[in-house]
Amino acid sequence: MPHVTLLPLGSTMRVLRPHPNLYAFYDGRIEGARAWSAAPNWLDDGAYALGVCVYAVVDGTDAIVYDTHISLAHARAMRRTLEEAGVRTIRVVLSHWHDDHVAGNEVFADCEIIALAATERALAAHRAALESGDPPIHPLVMPNHVITGPTRLKVGALTVELEPAEIHSHDGLILLLPELGIMLAGDTLEEPITYVAEPERLGAHLEELQRVKGWGYQHILPNHGAPDVIAAGGYGPELIDATIRYVRKLIRTRTDMSLADQDLSTFIAGDLATGTLTYFGPYEEVHANNVKKVMALP
Repeated sequence: MPHVTLLPLGSTMRVLRPHPNLYAFYDGRIEGARAWSAAPNWLDDGAYALGVCVYAVVDGTDAIVYDTHISLAHARAMRRTLEEAGVRTIRVVLSHWHDDHVAGNEVFADCEIIALAATERALAAHRAALESGDPPIHPLVMPNHVITGPTRLKVGALTVELEPAEIHSHDGLILLLPELGIMLAGDTLEEPITYVAEPERLGAHLEELQRVKGWGYQHILPNHGAPDVIAAGGYGPELIDATIRYVRKLIRTRTDMSLADQDLSTFIAGDLATGTLTYFGPYEEVHANNVKKVMALP
């Protein structure tokens, strides 16, 4: 077994600035390093190994934190950074219910925590599993402002639009900054490939990807992607096209066994060749699991 270095939670988090109004709190993608334990766990294997980024939209003394990161240590460091920069009012928006997006909620328990009704329901349904997980999210702090559809907010003078999108998870909520042409995508987009959490809904996810593409946003910042791309301002709309191609091909694995047997670098060879996507080894396992989930559908 290769040597693994266990680093203190939050000690490797980097603060990136893809735009003057944005903080990007990035951690992971550090070869040979783990942050929770050497044993399999959701934090290291589902987030830290792949790279995880959480955003804050800031204007003046106002901030919206989009997801609360993978641990309380990360969330505390985020809040400290923002308050040291002069932020006095913080609201939280949750992109969806998965563990690596809500683990720091407790640090923002005194703030407004906004989420879709579908996210509130999913958190309630999975509360026992989340609170007893490895690592545990205990106590799981629930949203206190529930929305049911598109919602417009202001951060200082900036307009923020929250748009539901059923991609990756049935409760996806995308944060848009229309005046800046920036989309904070949560897990609805991921690079190099999407993580299939709800294989039975891939057809619906495809339709939603087409709808999101129609919004015309030129700067896309996902929660899982390459730190250098995020630091430089994010991905272009070609990430949506690449995701559509990947999902369509995944669906075809059910009728074409030659596709099902391909490793990731072969499966996305075209987009790697054009530079639309960048190969990252830990996603081989994500791809293999995606194929297994699709092949297992009735």
